[in-house]
Amino acid sequence: MLQYILRRSVGAVVTLFLIGAATFFLFVAAPSDYASLACGKDCSPERLEDIRHALGLDQPIVQQFWEFMSGIVAGRDFPEGDCPAPCLGQSFYYNENVWDLIMDRFPLTLSLTVGGIVFFLTVGLGTGMLAAYRRGTLVDKVATGASMVLSSFQIYFLGPIVLLLLVYSTGWMENPEYVPFTEDPVGWLVGLSIPMIVMSTIFTAQYTRMARSSIIEQLAEEHVRTARAKGMPGKYVFFRYAWRGSMIPIVTILGIDISALLGGGVVTELTFSLQGIGRLAVDGAVNKDLPLTMGVMLVGAFFILLMNILVDIAYAWIDPRVRLS
Repeated sequence: MLQYILRRSVGAVVTLFLIGAATFFLFVAAPSDYASLACGKDCSPERLEDIRHALGLDQPIVQQFWEFMSGIVAGRDFPEGDCPAPCLGQSFYYNENVWDLIMDRFPLTLSLTVGGIVFFLTVGLGTGMLAAYRRGTLVDKVATGASMVLSSFQIYFLGPIVLLLLVYSTGWMENPEYVPFTEDPVGWLVGLSIPMIVMSTIFTAQYTRMARSSIIEQLAEEHVRTARAKGMPGKYVFFRYAWRGSMIPIVTILGIDISALLGGGVVTELTFSLQGIGRLAVDGAVNKDLPLTMGVMLVGAFFILLMNILVDIAYAWIDPRVRLS
């Protein structure tokens, strides 16, 4: 197991390097001039040349690439100040280090991710398990029907409706806002409750259907039928064999969802005007802030690789038949 983790970690580092290289050369080859974007509209030729020199854009491409990649490990120096490692560049729109901007927005994105995961895993998997256990009954039909209806909704459609009903029309709740958990846990929960619930509703429906179908499939496996033939109690067989075996496809999708949410829940943050990593990525694209866009892309790639490793490790823990080597 340890050798596998080390090997995958090395592979993840190499993959991140390749993604960073591809991202760098992609934006270098872009038609937009980095220095002109940083300088603005009313920019004199002298000022443009100064910016080119300050950003190192007058150096060979290989030298620029080396400074960008080495800055992630060792940091870089800019005219506006030092950029400690991991340095992802300096945003010319915000005039701040990209890493600092991402870390400033990351707590909100992490809060939405953690809160959403707890909600849709608890409700979604619980409902799916109950529907599979009571297969063919009224409970199963209601859970399946509700999940099919809710899975057809989208955050940008359901979010404004919930805001209209709970915030603008009735005033039962305040407009969503982020309060750090360490400062006010209650305010943190209240401020993000609407985005968490709306986002989780979509995922809950998906995980309900996924859990139900996966458990029903496991109940038809030979080892489950063998356990029943040996006279083991039905509940024991359900939770010990069927439920545990059904987790592998669910963990796979969960890893993808978590990495996507940590990389920035763009639709959720835009719908509720929250300043997270997703909103930061949109700002970088709208303002043509190349360093900011590159930095968010690398952070998103890191979370995807990290979750892939954790998912593979979870396989071996869930199913003893899976061996990592």
